[in-house]
Amino acid sequence: MAKLLRAGDVVLLQGQLGAGKTSLAQGIGAGLKVDDPVTSPSYVLLAQHSGPTPLYHADLYRLIEPDEVRELALVEQAIDGVLLIEWPERAADALPAEHLLVALDVAEDGPDHRRITIVANGERYRRVLDGLNARG
Repeated sequence: MAKLLRAGDVVLLQGQLGAGKTSLAQGIGAGLKVDDPVTSPSYVLLAQHSGPTPLYHADLYRLIEPDEVRELALVEQAIDGVLLIEWPERAADALPAEHLLVALDVAEDGPDHRRITIVANGERYRRVLDGLNARG
């Protein structure tokens, strides 16, 4: 996925605790060749990772109101990189209408298996999804 992402892209990571959102963020960070380890930004809300294409990793778990998310101006802060947002359902109305949504669910066939659903919202993200399908 990282090879298909570019600066200005927004990827929403949705799933219950332990579904693998941060693990996916770590994989995307590795694919973007960021300089430092990607960890959960639960307490800093937005972590920035330098690299050829910077990675911005937000975690909205602790936020309650969409206005709190608007005040963070996440998209504006991350314009030069890829923005990953965990727990986007906390403030869906405050996030960009165009994005790639990756929903992770623990699969019924065991705790080590995940069901991943990817939804493209907007033409740019339909192209990313097409690129993922071509690689599958």
